[in-house]
Amino acid sequence: MLVAGWFSWPAAAATAGDLLARDVACRWIERAGREYDVANASPFGSGVDWRLVDPAAYSDLVFVCGPVGPAYTALQQLLDRFQGSRHIGLDLTMMAPLSDWNPFDLLFERDSTRAANPDLALAAEEPRIPVIGVVLVEPYMPEFPDRDRQEEARGAVEALLASLPAARVPIDTRLDVNRTELRTPGEVESLIARMDAIVTTRLHGLVLAIKNGVPALAIDPVAAGSKIKRQADTLGWPAVRSADRLEQADLRTTLEFCLGEEARRLARRCAERGSARLESLREEFVAAVREEPG
Repeated sequence: MLVAGWFSWPAAAATAGDLLARDVACRWIERAGREYDVANASPFGSGVDWRLVDPAAYSDLVFVCGPVGPAYTALQQLLDRFQGSRHIGLDLTMMAPLSDWNPFDLLFERDSTRAANPDLALAAEEPRIPVIGVVLVEPYMPEFPDRDRQEEARGAVEALLASLPAARVPIDTRLDVNRTELRTPGEVESLIARMDAIVTTRLHGLVLAIKNGVPALAIDPVAAGSKIKRQADTLGWPAVRSADRLEQADLRTTLEFCLGEEARRLARRCAERGSARLESLREEFVAAVREEPG
């Protein structure tokens, strides 16, 4: 059997749902005791190129997931090349009435004029991966030119995140021009609060993460550290590195710590400690400004 879908072309707008449905279809074929190949385009995993394989080697062609119709010339080319195979449609939205167009010998549609079924992605078994908010400071005029390491800090973050499976969520805390289309402090903080961890080169990326009990790997882009490291030390938060300490092995170990439950408990304790100190600071401030000078 040959399993194909919109993932069989490199630029056919294949989605995560298409790939999840593909994997479910493969599991079902295995359950049926059949051998199969997958026609994957190069961005979507290993497999075969349907244009190069011998069509006679496949008794069945299974086309999985997505909309199909008579106007889809790429699909028709696939069907024509494997005209000697049994054509099976699985998890498809049939764009034309079945009475007008149905090129499949067996059809298990997602929806058509005949029936509707749940999408195969509902049965997918893809493992969950961490969701990491990335809060990076934009290039700025160095506060300490002789110790400035902005480029090194950004490069270390990119290398770190490229080295492990994670869903990365860019979060911009600036509100005059926001690259991630966040409009208010509440939107920024609410997004940070929903992350599994934060990686940041901004002071408020660290502060808002700890406030909400979200562990943060904070990288101070100043050699030997400046305000970010000082803030982490003030809160008692250990996952902070200055820009002259950017060994990838250490950063990865620290990020793995941030993704654990122990780090979440510590973040909550740091937030409580910081809040208690701010209550004392508030009382000092109120007492100092209660009376007008003179």
